[in-house]
Amino acid sequence: MNPILSNLRNITLTYAIWLTIGCLLAALLVLTNISAWANALLFSIPAIMVFGSLSASAYYVARSLPMRKRSFFVVSGVFGGTALIYGIVWAVLCFAWNKLCLLFDEDWVGIALSQHLASLLLICGTLLYLLSILVYDVLLALDNIRQAERREAASEVLARDAELQVLRTQINPHFLFNSLNSISALTAIDAAAARNMTIELAQFFRQTLALSEKQKITLSEEITLCNHFLVIEKIRFGKKLQVHMEIDPTSDNCLLPPMLLQPLLENAIKHGIRDLIDGGTIIVSSKVRDPWLFIAIDNPVDTQPSQTQGTGTGLKNLQARLRTLYGDKSRVEWRITEQTFHIEIALPLERL
Repeated sequence: MNPILSNLRNITLTYAIWLTIGCLLAALLVLTNISAWANALLFSIPAIMVFGSLSASAYYVARSLPMRKRSFFVVSGVFGGTALIYGIVWAVLCFAWNKLCLLFDEDWVGIALSQHLASLLLICGTLLYLLSILVYDVLLALDNIRQAERREAASEVLARDAELQVLRTQINPHFLFNSLNSISALTAIDAAAARNMTIELAQFFRQTLALSEKQKITLSEEITLCNHFLVIEKIRFGKKLQVHMEIDPTSDNCLLPPMLLQPLLENAIKHGIRDLIDGGTIIVSSKVRDPWLFIAIDNPVDTQPSQTQGTGTGLKNLQARLRTLYGDKSRVEWRITEQTFHIEIALPLERL
């Protein structure tokens, strides 16, 4: 649709511009002593307003030539030829309107329309229509840029969602396999424990499916999910696995991506607690330091290198996921000492 005719504001502004042009044309007629003010205004304003309506067709002329198909000669021929045709229409319109005014035989209507003035009106109409084409051409170019930006933004959103989906599917599946193996083993020696583990496993995956559909969840929801996971792991490892939560109450309603902590706890158990004869305690802590939310996990590690030492893929996936969501506004740091592995995540503070 013609952008100038798309709403009342644009229509009003357009006709205000054409009215101004009509007044300037009348002033030119007065200054060159061709006519008095009354005659000049009555001649120029109605004619220019009608021509302004006709110039709306310049939009379709500009749109008829896509940028990729343009050349200097094509543009000059189409734009220049159309402008000349409408210039002739404008000159004929002025001549007809002036003839109609002269029929009233009043001193305040009609002007002396000479051949020289008719030629000037022809040139003026051609230039005005050509200017209209150029204005519409600029508007079309700006609209194409906006559409391209919207398409690019939509593509970025789709690419981000696809990347997030890939990263989510890379969560370590060994937890499920190990849990099922543990349930299978427990059915023969402790049916009650196997039943409890099955219930917790169902609760964990039910909540995982529900939360994974959201882009952000609260820290309290993430902790609840992790607790279901830890209950299952405690059935597997018994007293060997201890967990201590140091969650700042002010961080409970802070937002973070779902399934952010569970893979880290899984790694802490797989590469830390499992390799220790006496096990150990995993410490999960959070604190708010406006404008940041800090979450840290500490777990003991074996002083001797393990044959199942990780490759760091999970941590790289975590960094990639946060970079996709937050850009450069997030941070993941970790360090390992002789007996402890420490990882800290810093996220922009967002609250529910």
